[in-house]
Amino acid sequence: MLLASMVVGLVGCDHATKVAAESALRDGRHVTVVPGWVDLRLTENNDIAFNALSRLSLHPPAWVLTTFAVAALAAVTFVSWRRRPSPLTACAYALVAAGAIGNAVDRMLHGRVVDFIHLRSWPVFNVADIAVVAGVMLLIVLERRGTRESAGAG
Repeated sequence: MLLASMVVGLVGCDHATKVAAESALRDGRHVTVVPGWVDLRLTENNDIAFNALSRLSLHPPAWVLTTFAVAALAAVTFVSWRRRPSPLTACAYALVAAGAIGNAVDRMLHGRVVDFIHLRSWPVFNVADIAVVAGVMLLIVLERRGTRESAGAG
């Protein structure tokens, strides 16, 4: 129940910040948060992270990207359910799931994802993206820690 609340809360936070960004940053406005480092500017993402598909000259419709996100979410849910993960690993899965849901809902409702957090020399992103990256990084750290502990036990 706690993990479900975490997912719902993160998806809510993601969408609340996107609505706020769309309201405050329309018409090309931007807000400097840390001069020279961080600003808020509204962009629409019709691609996946880092515009990877466009770089490959691929331009799938929003429904294809949404289907992929839903499939990834189903896979994360299935793996989490089958493995009976530790609480920390379950939190990592919940972060990934929340981010996937946040961006998938955007694609289903609008055909695009709203991005607004801009670090200089980095693509613009959103709260859902932060959740996915944090979840994946946590899974990698936990997996590496588990592998070392297993190797040391033998």
